[in-house]
Amino acid sequence: MPKPFQPADPAPPAPRVLVVDDDASARALARTVLERAGYRVEEAADGRAAVERFARHGADMVLLDVMMPRLDGFGTCRRIRRLPGGDTVPVLVATALDDDLCIARAFEAGATDFVTKPVHWAALTQRVRYMLRNAAVGRELRRSEARLANAQRIARLGHWEWDIQADRLFCSDVVYAIFGLGPGAIGDSWRGFTANVHRGDRRRVLRAVRAAVKRGRPMSLDYRIVRPGAPLHVVHVEAEVIAGEGGVPARMVGTVQDITERRAAEDRIRHLALHDTLTDLPNRILFKERLVQTLARTQHSGRKAAVLFVGLDRFTRINATLGYDLGDRLLKEAALRMTACLTDGTPPGVEAEISRFGGDEFTVVLSELAGAEEVATVARRLLDVLSEGYELGGHEVYTTTSIGIALAPEDGTRVVPLLKNADAALRHAKRQGRNTFRFYTAAMNADALRRLDLENKLRKALERHELRLQFQPKVETGSGRIVGVEALLRWDQAELGAVSPADFIPLAEETGLIVPIGEWVLTEACRQARRWRDAGLTEVHMAVNLSARQFWQEDLARTVGRVLAETGLAPRHLELELTESTFMQDAEATIATLTTLKAMGVGLSVDDFGTGYSSLGYLQRFPIDALKIDRSFVHDVTSNADSAAIARTIIAMGRALKLRVVAEGVERPDQLAFLAAEGCHQVQGYLISRPLDPDALATLVRAGGGRIPAAVAP
Repeated sequence: MPKPFQPADPAPPAPRVLVVDDDASARALARTVLERAGYRVEEAADGRAAVERFARHGADMVLLDVMMPRLDGFGTCRRIRRLPGGDTVPVLVATALDDDLCIARAFEAGATDFVTKPVHWAALTQRVRYMLRNAAVGRELRRSEARLANAQRIARLGHWEWDIQADRLFCSDVVYAIFGLGPGAIGDSWRGFTANVHRGDRRRVLRAVRAAVKRGRPMSLDYRIVRPGAPLHVVHVEAEVIAGEGGVPARMVGTVQDITERRAAEDRIRHLALHDTLTDLPNRILFKERLVQTLARTQHSGRKAAVLFVGLDRFTRINATLGYDLGDRLLKEAALRMTACLTDGTPPGVEAEISRFGGDEFTVVLSELAGAEEVATVARRLLDVLSEGYELGGHEVYTTTSIGIALAPEDGTRVVPLLKNADAALRHAKRQGRNTFRFYTAAMNADALRRLDLENKLRKALERHELRLQFQPKVETGSGRIVGVEALLRWDQAELGAVSPADFIPLAEETGLIVPIGEWVLTEACRQARRWRDAGLTEVHMAVNLSARQFWQEDLARTVGRVLAETGLAPRHLELELTESTFMQDAEATIATLTTLKAMGVGLSVDDFGTGYSSLGYLQRFPIDALKIDRSFVHDVTSNADSAAIARTIIAMGRALKLRVVAEGVERPDQLAFLAAEGCHQVQGYLISRPLDPDALATLVRAGGGRIPAAVAP
């Protein structure tokens, strides 16, 4: 007969995250991100409401803002810690005050960790996942320890009694079992009781016994014992001295208990608290403890120490492309490589310790250094081992690394200044092109402050109407006609004057400001193109650069469509330029986005072609219209055989694929003549014209009847 229906066990409820923030939009965004990640979300608009909600319902984790009215995040954290269950719940503090004092106050208040605003939401969900996992492991270990403690309370303890005067010893059967000995093996003398004490603890045990007998005081100590054919065990002994006539110590009575499992559980808990769960390397807490010790030794020895901040370049791209599981595998492999490198490749006499500081950053402390050259040797070796390919889920992945270095005592003698300076050196290494290392210099602080000031001014540039566009003509080599322009962004800052694009464009990309600024550029360029067409300049097509951040916005096609509709510019008169590296970040996703844009009628071109790693197979699949030869090849195309060969190859490839080929950076007639002879379709550069304001560009087109002057015609 058929078996009765057995309902499946219900799935455990998703963890509950209490989001505390007085900003309703921030709470809504956090709820959306966390619920998508599978968590249940509860909200509190201020600290008092959070404390009341936690007291009634509890939570598996708290995401807590610092700056709130009535009760700030620090006070909220302290009160939650005093509630039932609040002493173990993970508390993640989110603050825009990324400074040492704020961080210290957060941890003093009982925070588990912190993140800074604006929050990187994808990274936040991973942080929440790891913190909840660690909390679960900690709870399980605490439950195990509690069960062990309960068993110890109800278990029969081994007991013993020693007649001090006669040196006669009695031990219960449980004592023999704890020591792993047969009945009677200890003998009748105290010497037998201490015979299996570990050699490293024997002197300490005998000293404690003599002191207890001499002073008549209780004795309590832990020590290791050697059991025949078994690993080391740890026992806990409690004893009291009983005096006889005249107050002379007569007997010592006590208990002994095997605490090996309890000690192992304590060691595991401490290990979890001080080590990274992914790589098993020391974490930030243990790293700082050891750095304090290293700096103290350095002051006494007179030798140097160094802190190395090691950051994997563009690691977020790997997570976004391959997924977080493979990203975690890469981090584990990188940790193994660095550990092996520091074990085998450190100069003689130099001591090295590695830890995971967080995210894609590791820290290395080198001590007993004679000079900076030893640090440079280690840094070079780390760069070499980390640049080798990683095999991840059938993908061969390559990543570069940047390293920032601060020396003690030159760059600081305390933990916080050294970390700050090493981090500044790391950021400098990344700005210098990555895949390199840099030592900290005082100039980096000035540069960091200058960049911070520039960032603050850039954030206000749009609302202050400080941005404007200039336009550089593109000329058809066969006819000499000006057939298009490229929109170029300019910033005239009220205090600084004209700021170089080389200074503010990378900063805008780094901070994410490139997205709103890029949308403004797209809108203004399309609006200007429409004005020109209304004024009769119907042959001038508009080209606009898109940054990688803009391209990977989910609503890019919708934004482009909206801008075209608002400005009244036909899609066929707009061309979007993307760098070759942007195309190759995720080829399949790139093709999907390009196909959508192409279906709208927008032109597409590959900028800086030849500087990346495009596959011809992928290039054939991209629905693009043009290739732009990078100016680095154009510069010496008539004097360098390699540059000439590359330019010829790109032109031939473009023509074979029926793509328009544009050369940028044309500054001399011989460059123009070479490109025209090879069949390059269009050129742009100072030989034709510098970037111009809208009216000057219109005048140039009209003055030449839409053609470049004969002096520069091919």
